[in-house]
Amino acid sequence: MIKESREGTILQIIVKPNSKETKIEGIDEWRKRIKISVAAPPVGGKANRELVRFLSKLLNTEVKIVRGETSREKDILIKNLKIQEVKEKLGI
Repeated sequence: MIKESREGTILQIIVKPNSKETKIEGIDEWRKRIKISVAAPPVGGKANRELVRFLSKLLNTEVKIVRGETSREKDILIKNLKIQEVKEKLGI
């Protein structure tokens, strides 16, 4: 779900595109991933851009998709933040 890396923290998420609003839904216990709804369609990278924008603003740091560009399951690199800081800012 959340792992430490050399560059920051890796957040393992599952994305639900085409939602009414962009928000953190909670934790998918079965997949061991954080569920995030995104208010953008999964067309032409729109959902990915919305996800990165949302997390960058929420965490106030650089965010990058490192795995899963075309999948609903993604690994996100959160630069310069430790696991505890990420958990506090995400409220998990």
